[in-house]
Formats: sequence, C-alpha cells, structure tokens
Amino acid sequence: MQPAPLFRARLSSAPANGHVAFIPQIRKLVFEYCNDWPSSANTRTFLQRDLIPFARNNPHVEIVVKQRNRKEPIVRGFYVNGRDKVIALNKLEVTGIHKKLELLLDASGLKIKPLKRRTVESTTEAARGIWSGLHAERPQL
Repeated sequence: MQPAPLFRARLSSAPANGHVAFIPQIRKLVFEYCNDWPSSANTRTFLQRDLIPFARNNPHVEIVVKQRNRKEPIVRGFYVNGRDKVIALNKLEVTGIHKKLELLLDASGLKIKPLKRRTVESTTEAARGIWSGLHAERPQL
C-alpha cells in the first residue's frame, strides 16, 4: 500500500498596491484619429514623432492606434477595474496631448466623487443620545 500524497498549499498572493509593490491601474490606451481632418493634425504629429518613446517609457500599458474616419481624435484609457475614460484631443497641441496622457496614466479609473456636500453618517447612535429641549431640566433661578 502506498502512502497518500501530500498536497502543498499554493503560496500565492494577489498583487496589491502598497509599500512593497506598485501596480499601475491603467492597462490600455487606444488612440483614434482621422487621416484627413485638420483637427487630427496634432494627434498625427504626436503619433509619428512621440508615440514610440512614450511606449518605451510605459511598458506596462498596451497601446493601440485606430483610424476613425470623419471623427474628432480621442484617446481612451482602459483600467484594471473595468472602467474607461475618454479624452478628446481635437483642440490640443502636442504638449497638451502629453499632459492628458499623464493624467490618464496617473488616474485610478474610479468614478470622481465630489468632496464637498458629503454628509457624515454614523452607524452607531450618539453616546449621549439626541438632545431635545422638551426633555431638558428647567434651570433654577
């Protein structure tokens, strides 16, 4: 009779952002432009001149270039959490395109939440309860 095989637990952990590792949240950039329209001229210049150095500096991002005839140029960022962000490039210079790409690279892909007008909600009741003038003792004069 043979002894039962011993199974070892897999030693693996899910990657997470923290003090040891950094995982960029963006996974893909899709450039869409028209070959004929003048509004795509700066985008075409960026793609011809600056796209390869940009891709070398960001090897973690998949870059796709598509032609979109008779439409304004856009860049679409796809994130790990399944969301995407779209930025129009029609009124931007080449340096402005660089800034918008940095914005997409630094974003987390989460929906933007307004910081103002957020009400504070508590899950527990206050320690002293809710004050009411009807239940307070009358002051002695």
